[in-house]
Amino acid sequence: MQTSKDSQSANTHSATSTTLTLDRLIEAQVAFMQQWLHSQAQPLSMQAWQWFGEQPLSKYVRSDDLQHLINDWLLKQPLSEVVRRDMRDILHSIIYHPANDNVPLSELVDDTQVEMLASYVGSHKEQRNILVHTLVGNETFADLLTQTLYHAINDFMETTLDKAGAAGKLMKFGRSSFEKATNRNLDEKLQTYLHRNIKDLTRRAEANAQAHLSNEEVARLLVAGWARIKEKPISEIQSYLRDEPNDSSIAHIEASIQQSYNRLRLSPYLHSLVAAGVDTWYTNHQDDSIASIAASLHIDEQAMTQLSAALLPIITDTLESSWVTAHITEMLQAFYAQPSIKAGLVFSDN
Repeated sequence: MQTSKDSQSANTHSATSTTLTLDRLIEAQVAFMQQWLHSQAQPLSMQAWQWFGEQPLSKYVRSDDLQHLINDWLLKQPLSEVVRRDMRDILHSIIYHPANDNVPLSELVDDTQVEMLASYVGSHKEQRNILVHTLVGNETFADLLTQTLYHAINDFMETTLDKAGAAGKLMKFGRSSFEKATNRNLDEKLQTYLHRNIKDLTRRAEANAQAHLSNEEVARLLVAGWARIKEKPISEIQSYLRDEPNDSSIAHIEASIQQSYNRLRLSPYLHSLVAAGVDTWYTNHQDDSIASIAASLHIDEQAMTQLSAALLPIITDTLESSWVTAHITEMLQAFYAQPSIKAGLVFSDN
């Protein structure tokens, strides 16, 4: 006859046996799921892409989402020093690469591009005249030329008089007498004379330049200038740069770009341009499928197949990782612990 103690022992044994059987079932299911997902990873990823590509952009992305992405993530944070250092190192590697010694500038820019640019610049007569006036007809240029000529004449006279002996001393005396008699400094008079006449010369030079620099002449000068340099190696650019540890042109250029970027990235001006650009793009593409938008970036099914194959080792390692195994196990344990499931389960002790 079975006593109460025997019944309790039997129930305990049954519970233990059931627990072990359930654990083994879960272990087998985890292993099966991992193996199945491993074998189906690539076709599943392609099916997922095909389904996702059929969805319209507006189903998942709003214009405001793009605005927040650009403004609150890209523009809000400055570039880290790591990224800035990488930019400098990459630029240095590209600019000072040995291949630049054997490749001409014409490899970068085609002759037809230069001809088109020259024709475009030459056709803008009004802008060209403004440029000529800025370079030749302005007061600063006249003052600079005046001072240059004055110093050259003064240096010539001083050198000549010093070598002229007694005649030189006589000429210096005559200069002093002239200044006392006219109550004017000869240097000042010379500068005034030069400035007055040079201003007239610069006006004539500007008028001549504007008259003779026709559209065809400007285009011809640009094309001729390009012809003189197009066969020089790309490494010629290096001669305009400094590459000292404490005086690097690349570092100066990067720092200047970074300074401008930091000033602009938080400005209302840039944010208004970003908003206008995003709204325009979103209006054009909100009804497009994600696949068609990806195709405009040359991301098609073939590209996704190559990408999924490249990502397959990552997917495999992820499926076999301890944290994925633990999560699947926990999920199955929670499933079997549901009262409706647990009540309908019958486990054999065998």
